[in-house]
Amino acid sequence: MSQDALAVLFGDPFAVMNTIGLVAFALVGSSKAIHEEFDLFGIAIVGLAMAFAGGATRDLLVTRVPLALQSPIEISLGLLGVGLAIALSIVLSSPERHPVTLVSDAIGLAAFTTTGAIVATEAGVSAFGIVAIATINAVGGGAFADILLDRSPFILFEDFYASCAVLGGSAYWLVGTVGGGGSTAAVVCAAVTVVTRLAAVTYGWNLPTVQHLDY
Repeated sequence: MSQDALAVLFGDPFAVMNTIGLVAFALVGSSKAIHEEFDLFGIAIVGLAMAFAGGATRDLLVTRVPLALQSPIEISLGLLGVGLAIALSIVLSSPERHPVTLVSDAIGLAAFTTTGAIVATEAGVSAFGIVAIATINAVGGGAFADILLDRSPFILFEDFYASCAVLGGSAYWLVGTVGGGGSTAAVVCAAVTVVTRLAAVTYGWNLPTVQHLDY
């Protein structure tokens, strides 16, 4: 598939991935808050924090005003995700563990890894910067949501999660380095991230701890 065809299919890669990421992560964060029996305001705060904290950090790192403060559409997309989470909690038992939420989380991770890589590339940072900003964009919101939920960010001690974003960001940089266009790099980045995350969930992948290395 050519770069032009990808551009027609996906439009502006940043806009598409940003939209998907905002809705997906707001849904996931709100589902976590619902599980903890937060009230409606608390559910909205945690959902929006998960949707926006990573992107806001990304924007501050490249010295621009966070997009969430520039456009009401951004907040509307986040609130849509919150509303979807509330609706799911009515029709599903344990929505935070339901496949719909787990897949949404993987999709949001992939989308925000890609938007972070796109912004970092446009800012002209190094290869390390591209991977770092892509990862921060992807996992920053979830880490902040965990803090609001009064627990340690799970990306620091369990699961194969942030590593998926590292792989996706690296794939974006690699495709760009070998001459692939922005749309192609975005698709590859998203695909690598979501596939590795879904594989990690399916097969229970975890990075080893020091204690495990002793055995």
